[in-house]
Amino acid sequence: MLTPLLAGLLAAASLPALANEAAIRKMFAERMPNIPKIDEVRPSPMPGLWEVRIGNEIRYTDPTGSFLIEGELIDIKAKKSLTEERIAQINRVDFAALPFKDALMWKNGTGKRRIAVFADPNCGYCKRFEKSLQEMKDVTVYTFLIPILGGDSPEKTKAIWCAKDNANAWLAWMLRGEAPPKVAGTCDDAAIERNLALSRKIHVNGTPAILLEDGNRIPGAVGAVELEKRLQDLAAPGRKS
Repeated sequence: MLTPLLAGLLAAASLPALANEAAIRKMFAERMPNIPKIDEVRPSPMPGLWEVRIGNEIRYTDPTGSFLIEGELIDIKAKKSLTEERIAQINRVDFAALPFKDALMWKNGTGKRRIAVFADPNCGYCKRFEKSLQEMKDVTVYTFLIPILGGDSPEKTKAIWCAKDNANAWLAWMLRGEAPPKVAGTCDDAAIERNLALSRKIHVNGTPAILLEDGNRIPGAVGAVELEKRLQDLAAPGRKS
């Protein structure tokens, strides 16, 4: 009898939350019909405030969905942004599950420290970051090519991917401006479309997008010093992701 009773109590306790979620979704649908699809509605860490997640963006509202708040939720005592923490949680990926066969790969030293990068060959910040990567020791870098910047990005991406040594073709272009060789004959470039689909799935909205082995990401280019610090923190004994 205990298990059904406990289940009933838990179900009853969840009814108010379900009612709030339904009310919020209903109100948003009625008053903001053009809003993108709401992926999740849940209580926020602040009592009485509800979180509305659209993709990897966070908004806040009251329990009835009558008010919309855009901005960060700050824990003043802990001196941290709860919104940033939540977005980092949403954006976390399973690094080991990434399709590395669809990426260019190069390494320095032992290559024991791994990172993945989503990049466009016409991205200036990507070129800056690629130069910073050359200063890193004992790293393996997986680059997922995604032509998202328009212009001749698709053509450059295909030429680099289809090169005989595509990792060197990538580095030659990004570091020295050496144009990749033209595609000769047929080439299986389906990986490029798969990379684009993957980037949409994990909410990569710009380049470079840098993924660390713990599943966290760095949005945008960082220098070698900052990246080294992040990698050292990642390897610190007893660190929890």
